[in-house]
Amino acid sequence: QVQLVESGGGLVQAGGSLRLSCAASGRTYTMGWFRQAPGKEREFVAAISWSLTAYADSVKGRFTISRDNAKNTVYLQMNSLKPEDTAVYYCAAEPKATYSDPASYDYWGQGTQVTVSS
Repeated sequence: QVQLVESGGGLVQAGGSLRLSCAASGRTYTMGWFRQAPGKEREFVAAISWSLTAYADSVKGRFTISRDNAKNTVYLQMNSLKPEDTAVYYCAAEPKATYSDPASYDYWGQGTQVTVSS
């Protein structure tokens, strides 16, 4: 059983930056970030394992996922934010199958709101 706690969300103007953190209760192998806007399905943002990092096309070049293994923490640095990035952001751990499919994950954080104003 893995517990995940996100932090770092908030309100920012378009073009600004935020850094999200996800602290895990133990060591994890693969972690993912997802987001869900009102009325939309949860979508993949980024994932990281020991051997790869991956990004959705919509955030590539603007967002960076990283990890601090000593702290069991994964970060999502978000730059050049756009109003369409507004959503609740969730981290997830240890997918059973495809890392970009939210259905693969059993462990989720509570989510943190990111709002980007125009």
